[in-house]
Amino acid sequence: MPEIKAVITNYDLVTAYGRGIEPLWDGLLSKKSAIAKVSRFSTKSFLSNNAAIISELDYHEDGSLVMGMLAPLLNKNASLIPGDAFLILATTVGEIDLLEKGLLSGKLTLSQARPAVFLEKTKKIVGLKKPGMLISCACASSSSAIAQGASLIRQGQEDCVLVVAADGVSEFVFSGFSSLMALDKDKARPFDKNRSGLSLGEAAGFVLLMSEERARKEKRKVWLEVAGWGLTCDANHMTGPSRDAGGLIAAIRQALDCAGVLPEDIGCISAHGTGTLYNDSMEIKAFKDIFKEEAVPVYSIKGATGHTLGAAGLIETIVVLKGFSEGVIPATVNLEEPDNEACGWVTDLSQLLQRKVAISNNCGFGGINAALVLKH
Repeated sequence: MPEIKAVITNYDLVTAYGRGIEPLWDGLLSKKSAIAKVSRFSTKSFLSNNAAIISELDYHEDGSLVMGMLAPLLNKNASLIPGDAFLILATTVGEIDLLEKGLLSGKLTLSQARPAVFLEKTKKIVGLKKPGMLISCACASSSSAIAQGASLIRQGQEDCVLVVAADGVSEFVFSGFSSLMALDKDKARPFDKNRSGLSLGEAAGFVLLMSEERARKEKRKVWLEVAGWGLTCDANHMTGPSRDAGGLIAAIRQALDCAGVLPEDIGCISAHGTGTLYNDSMEIKAFKDIFKEEAVPVYSIKGATGHTLGAAGLIETIVVLKGFSEGVIPATVNLEEPDNEACGWVTDLSQLLQRKVAISNNCGFGGINAALVLKH
């Protein structure tokens, strides 16, 4: 039997730049960051005052931040999503702000903030009947969800999978990263010599995966193929990545093997690129191990969008999709002076894409590594 291909046919997103891919893409090409001063809650006790926030979202009102992003997005696109789609929802903290609200008001209802409730709410918006699945593996959540969806299609278990991802910037999340001393006091500078931490951001989005055969039958536009994936856990530390990059190297090699492509086929790498000292160094070590000294253009969007946690991999997949469409590799926003390790690898200016095969990788707390091979 010929191999079943998993392809992306529909997508949409919302970030701190606004709704849809165009405001985000314009921000990347103009090297304008969406990271700015936070007014949603007081930051006077924290390491930073900045994050990439969607200003019109209600905080501690009737609903949660993630539903405030997802409900309009999914309602707008509901007619494009088949009722038999299998839902995979990806998030790091989900509706944690409901728990915050309950603690602050003294009316704590733990059940409201359970991930299973978030999953059911999301299914209800789109009107899906199948049980669905929630994946929460820190900042690799939506990359892992896309890998899981593509795997279900390749194995013939599903022919339509809706991958949805969302995370918001709450005081709980902000205080946690501040206590870890992980926040840049100003704005994240991925791969920069003077980087000192990440900036948080919020986003939501979806991609609709289908078998190539079903996509053709329904006459849907195919944007890209999720050709390969690799998932590993280096179990190095609760929050810190493995310094030798062994886990990420293994994940990328798995993804390349799964896709049946060679390192020399890769046109660009969408890196996790948080702006923390050890993450960025670890990633460059991994790239140099796999590609040797043949530098492949590397970029990170997290200096622009902030680190959107469980939504990051999905947002970055959509940026790869847009880059394929435009034939452009976007710049790494806020990169001023590349670190010595990153010199010659990380792009500080937008450039033409020569080969339409990309790697997108994300890493998470606990040593989780996820890599995707995406093909035009």
